[in-house]
Amino acid sequence: MHSLAVDGAERVESVLAIGCHSDDIEIGCGGTLLALLARNPEIEITWLVLSGAGERADEARSSAAAFLAGAKREPTVVLESFRDSFFPYSGGDVKEAFERLKPTVSPQLVFTHAGTDLHQDHRLVSELTWNTFRNHLILEFEIPKYDGDLGSPNVFVPLDESVVNRKIELLLEGFATQRSRHWFTDDIFRGLMRIRGMEANSPTGFAEAFRCRKLQLAP
Repeated sequence: MHSLAVDGAERVESVLAIGCHSDDIEIGCGGTLLALLARNPEIEITWLVLSGAGERADEARSSAAAFLAGAKREPTVVLESFRDSFFPYSGGDVKEAFERLKPTVSPQLVFTHAGTDLHQDHRLVSELTWNTFRNHLILEFEIPKYDGDLGSPNVFVPLDESVVNRKIELLLEGFATQRSRHWFTDDIFRGLMRIRGMEANSPTGFAEAFRCRKLQLAP
């Protein structure tokens, strides 16, 4: 499979990562963020979590700090407290959170939820990401879950096995509240990255995968 490097003549210098819940960014694009930071620690990163309260809020902050520990520039971590699973019924307020964020960032690359995700919170946030950042490169990540809504991604990021191991280690260490869930396991996270690695013919055998609706290539 042919590949296109994102750190050539124009490196990725600014990233916005958006997740509904405390562990979504880490699951969906945590490996890619670790790999990007390893190549360019000067990246400016804004990390937005829209639902976090109590222990989950503490986990969100500590996990963001762990995943972004390699950043030389101080990341911006924004934590909102919208009620889990009720985003569509608070749509106006969630939209306001996006509008507050919009004038403060101008990211080259935006990570967000997939518009085809069956979780109602995820779908709304994907829609609002596209409403708010209309002239940006947006990659939609995937979250494995009971709904069985994993689709056919069209963008793949090969990951070294050391990055895969680090991502999983940070996930399992960072989210004690989720360890009792039957899907929050090493083999689920590793298995999905292995499948995507196979699909992408990754030289490492592992990859994270995304859906890209629009991409402009400069000749």
